[in-house]
Amino acid sequence: MKVLIVDDEEMIRSVLREYVEFEGNEADEAEDGMQAVKCCREKDYDVILMDVMMPKLDGFSAVKEIKKFKDIPVIMLSARGEEYDKLFGFEMGADDYVTKPFSPKEVMARINAVTKRHAASQKESGNDIIRYEGLEIDMAGRNVLVDGEKAELTPKEYELLFYFVRNKGIALTREQLLSAVWGFEFYGDDRTIDTHVKMLRGNLKQYRKFIVTLRGHGYKFEV
Repeated sequence: MKVLIVDDEEMIRSVLREYVEFEGNEADEAEDGMQAVKCCREKDYDVILMDVMMPKLDGFSAVKEIKKFKDIPVIMLSARGEEYDKLFGFEMGADDYVTKPFSPKEVMARINAVTKRHAASQKESGNDIIRYEGLEIDMAGRNVLVDGEKAELTPKEYELLFYFVRNKGIALTREQLLSAVWGFEFYGDDRTIDTHVKMLRGNLKQYRKFIVTLRGHGYKFEV
């Protein structure tokens, strides 16, 4: 596994690199967002550890730029633990969010969880294009068309929609959705899922009707 460690603090990069390499993985370092984007253009990585507050280009902006040309799982590292910051990170394409100070062992556990989940998602996506009325879902190509027009979804909205589709007709609790899409004991509450479902419904326009709210339980994708 090849890991890109992005942080403007040399000591943090050094500690994380030591743990990454101790488990038999390769690691590259970048000290700001611009350097990170450059590294990703030149090499392929299995996961990125991305600090948020950095000079030249912050972590959120770097993730947004990288996601334009490569689908690499990203774990954000930040001293800012507010829910707004975490939700914003997920909207930009982050797969996980760790608040400083953190345990390097915890970061390694999250790296393993994120990379396994990403690999499983890629494998499960298959090559099928699924259609429900004017809603067309290309799981392999990560494209969603609404009446022939491409829907601009965030990475988490894609994953949420794909999970709904794979579990069509099944009542899903918010806890199930958090575990499946984020893959760990999440920091937040019901509002996290509700916020993402609201955004997803908005992008699906009239086909929002397929995501049914189950009062006091969660949601169901029903066609």
